[in-house]
Amino acid sequence: MKPDPQQLQQLLAPVQDGMKRMREVIALQLADASPAVRDMVEHVSRFQGKQLRAALVLLSGDASSNSTDEHASIAAVVEMIHLATLVHDDVLDGAKVRRRVACVNERWDNQVAVLFGDYLYARAFALSTDLSSRLCSRVLAEATRRICIGEIEQAASRYDFEMSQERYEWIAGAKTATLYAAACELGARYPGGHESMGSNMRQFGYELGLAFQIIDDCLDLTASQEQAGKSVGTDVADGKVTLPVLWVYQRADEARRARIRDCYTLEGLEDRVQRLHEVCELSAGVEFARARANELLRSAVARLALLPSGASRGALESVAGFVLARDH
Repeated sequence: MKPDPQQLQQLLAPVQDGMKRMREVIALQLADASPAVRDMVEHVSRFQGKQLRAALVLLSGDASSNSTDEHASIAAVVEMIHLATLVHDDVLDGAKVRRRVACVNERWDNQVAVLFGDYLYARAFALSTDLSSRLCSRVLAEATRRICIGEIEQAASRYDFEMSQERYEWIAGAKTATLYAAACELGARYPGGHESMGSNMRQFGYELGLAFQIIDDCLDLTASQEQAGKSVGTDVADGKVTLPVLWVYQRADEARRARIRDCYTLEGLEDRVQRLHEVCELSAGVEFARARANELLRSAVARLALLPSGASRGALESVAGFVLARDH
């Protein structure tokens, strides 16, 4: 069953007031005298998407009975950092479309996109320093460091068809799951207590985020741009060997392995993903990757047993199902 965007909004109903305040905080933080910046802020507002990471801050806080007046601001910081990573990722991937609108690097250019991403990071961390506890700044500074390391390691691992599943998951976890983990930890722990609960929710967020990235890598191979609402096939074009391809490659004979490598490296190929589908049976690799994502999500949901029953805990459990079923 495909996830319905309205379904996600229903799942987030327990924190809808906090989400509204979060959006108001972001609007205030990104209001700027520069006409060029205002133009870009208005543009990216059209591909903010599900705002799931921000919602996880609020749901984790509410589910662990740890909500504070500052949680909406923490959610805003997390969402601005996420927006910054999207802008920078589109530059790295050479992407053209996100949420069915032109990426910043496509609408303007790479130089402007990098600077705008930096601007979003700056606004996020400036807001974090205004909070009453330094915990938000510390956790998100460390998360940002790990995200950068994950992206660097991924770039260093292009065309590595011998990569182990463990290394793939480490890279995917660093670049994607890290922010999920930080969002859930801050929700449950801010401004400084509930260390054990914070650790448990950090692990919940990490497993949720890693599953999200695995599903994303599957969609990059199987979804159309219209379905995904963003550029697809960018992993193969950029030499990123993801879990579905690794699984197929490591079980192929040498002749098929050579054809798979050619899909990544031969010059002049217009549709590398289509060629990849022609030379190997990717569906088996996608099935394996989705099963791994499901395993991670089951583990994540089991961690929620430590939380008291309630609407927000139920929403966190349902978010896991949404991640597995999504097609964009």
